[in-house]
Amino acid sequence: MKCVILQPSYIPWRGYFHQIFKADVFVFYDDVQYDKRGWRNRNRIKTPQGTKWLTIPVHSRGAQIEHTPIHAIKIDWEQPWNTQHLKALQHSYAKAPYYNQYRQALEQYYQQKFEYLADFDICLTTTLAGWLGIRHTQFIRSSELHTSGNKTDKLIQILRKLGADHYISGPAAKAYIEEEKFKEAGIRLEYMTYQYPPYPQLYPPYDPQVSILDLLFMTGDKALQYIIQPEA
Repeated sequence: MKCVILQPSYIPWRGYFHQIFKADVFVFYDDVQYDKRGWRNRNRIKTPQGTKWLTIPVHSRGAQIEHTPIHAIKIDWEQPWNTQHLKALQHSYAKAPYYNQYRQALEQYYQQKFEYLADFDICLTTTLAGWLGIRHTQFIRSSELHTSGNKTDKLIQILRKLGADHYISGPAAKAYIEEEKFKEAGIRLEYMTYQYPPYPQLYPPYDPQVSILDLLFMTGDKALQYIIQPEA
């Protein structure tokens, strides 16, 4: 069984959904420390003025926030960020060929006031996966598995609990993964290769690493072809 373990992210790029597609079971790694400058609460879109960050404000307790597990991070609803994000998407993508196909559903989603960031990210990510046509993957949260340990040991505990024998990781993890522990556990380790064909975009120059929303708005029901084509 193939398994991917990744931290929840806000409207991730297409490489994230490629990993979802490759997995039999996709684990949202939500019981590790929140990374303040990571992708948990922000991502980038293309605009007429260049690439723009969309950031979800969260309740911060100073330095302590990075010692808090992801699933315990709360969204700051005192700021009208959801309305601002929707306006930014409309301003940037109103002329995109498939924007109207997703507009109403996105508006309804952003009106839901999730208390926790992980809940918002996870629900939106699974919805986006469905829009891409990815329906075979089972989703689970690592916090539901009650594992312990750090880095590689925790990953292997999760994989063993799920009965997985094939772990798919992003290439950046090579810097810290202890590969010999996977061999000892009898788990195959595979690293992703991100090589995707270009697709039409508004506002050049072309940027292959913006949010998945860019791909959906520009290619609609054909979006998955721009993700899994390298494996054909």
